[in-house]
Amino acid sequence: MAFTGDLLSHGSVFRQAQANGGDELVYDYRPMFDLVREAVSDADLAVCHLETPLSPDNRNLSGYPVFNAPGDLAAAIAQVGYDGCSTASNHSLDQGITGVEATLDLFDQVGLGHAGMARTLWEATFPRLYHVNGITIGHLSYTYGLNGFILPEDQPWAVNINSVDDILAEARVAIDLGAEFVVLSIHWGAENRVQPTEQQRALAKEILAGDEVDLIVGTHAHVIQPVERLGGNLVIYGLGNFLSNQSPQSCRSCPPESADGVIVQVDLMEGDSGDVEVAAISAIPTWVDRRTFTIVDVSAALAADSFPELTTQLEQSLARTTSTLRSYGVDVMVAGPP
Repeated sequence: MAFTGDLLSHGSVFRQAQANGGDELVYDYRPMFDLVREAVSDADLAVCHLETPLSPDNRNLSGYPVFNAPGDLAAAIAQVGYDGCSTASNHSLDQGITGVEATLDLFDQVGLGHAGMARTLWEATFPRLYHVNGITIGHLSYTYGLNGFILPEDQPWAVNINSVDDILAEARVAIDLGAEFVVLSIHWGAENRVQPTEQQRALAKEILAGDEVDLIVGTHAHVIQPVERLGGNLVIYGLGNFLSNQSPQSCRSCPPESADGVIVQVDLMEGDSGDVEVAAISAIPTWVDRRTFTIVDVSAALAADSFPELTTQLEQSLARTTSTLRSYGVDVMVAGPP
């Protein structure tokens, strides 16, 4: 499996996509993924985190603070090689229920799986399942809140809000439907804080106290956070940004770490008893080149000297990512230049 962090389409990002556009896609994000496409598409199951709603017709677009990204982004996500995305975030309701519906409609049109939002109670009742190489994987997605937006009283299920009881109940449904391994994508923590909050760590322990959830994958902080082992399970506290305009050059509160991203690869193994567990965890550090919003494979770029003018920034990014991922004692295998 491969997991990546926030796809956060700020105004400057979708304007670059428009500059890339042509007859097939008016807003073409695909060139931004060119340097990481192989790592994504090679995964048996690749899962992104879509931070924002999508416009059904590429109109009425907006960036921070109330997002509405081009609908063409869905086609790019699918064509790059993702199988699905987590969609529950603090921006899920930025365009109301119509935004939820439009986003999921677009995902369905391009064949992408999704978890975290729902158009109907029926859809909300059934977890997302992926069948990969003889293993059934359940995927859940939840968020801490909605930036003050309120879910309609008659549609409280439209976006999943963090609740241990709800998370474990959905995980049990996934298991009842055949899931052998359950992944929880969760939007949590404090923005721009590399170290997880005590609330994050306490919530992770509570969720993993039973045997319903097997892996937690976090987003929202906009910076990479450590990987920790709790009992027999892994918690990836934060994947950072994968595509965004955040950097010290774009906002006063954005640290250098906000330009860092990572592709976390989790290998599963089915034992003789039939139990599925994590066999290995590795990472490919990435960094956003804001000149074209290209997502750079940091180690590959350093090895090939592809961007000599960026060498210092890429070396610093690699060092930050490696140190952070391993800071809680998990020996994450991080790709590095030979």
